[in-house]
Amino acid sequence: MTTGGFDPTYGQSGPMHGRTAGIAPGGLGKRAVARFVDWIIAGIIGAVFFWLLGVVADLPDWVSVLPGAAFGWLYFIAFEVSSGSTPGKKLVGLHVNGSDGAPNPSLKDSAVRNAYMLLNLIPWIGGLLWFVAAIAIAFTISSSPTKQGWHDRAAGGTQVIDE
Repeated sequence: MTTGGFDPTYGQSGPMHGRTAGIAPGGLGKRAVARFVDWIIAGIIGAVFFWLLGVVADLPDWVSVLPGAAFGWLYFIAFEVSSGSTPGKKLVGLHVNGSDGAPNPSLKDSAVRNAYMLLNLIPWIGGLLWFVAAIAIAFTISSSPTKQGWHDRAAGGTQVIDE
């Protein structure tokens, strides 16, 4: 840990207690609202896309589950890497900083940070595993002075901040 500045390993700050160089971390409530909005948007886009794919390719219903779960993961990665914010995060005024204080997460940062979403691909228990991971993320966000979840730490210290 550095003395008073930004620790790029975990994105934690010293004496500023929860702030990194004057930046306010995004709280759990705003992050939950943003995630909900993004699920709706990604769900609508994904449903239309996979309905069209099914009409064109005449795929069995179970096949659409596989790309559907991956589509949600790719939705978050594409927006976070390109602009630092998904539409839901933009709506509530949040932004994702990459590891080492980068203005946006790298492809690796975002892929790791959102990897828990792929738990839905595991047959039978995937939904339960995803739910447990989401609860753990909420708990670690709410108990962290920098409002970073375990998924942020696993991604090298990404941090969601108020814009």
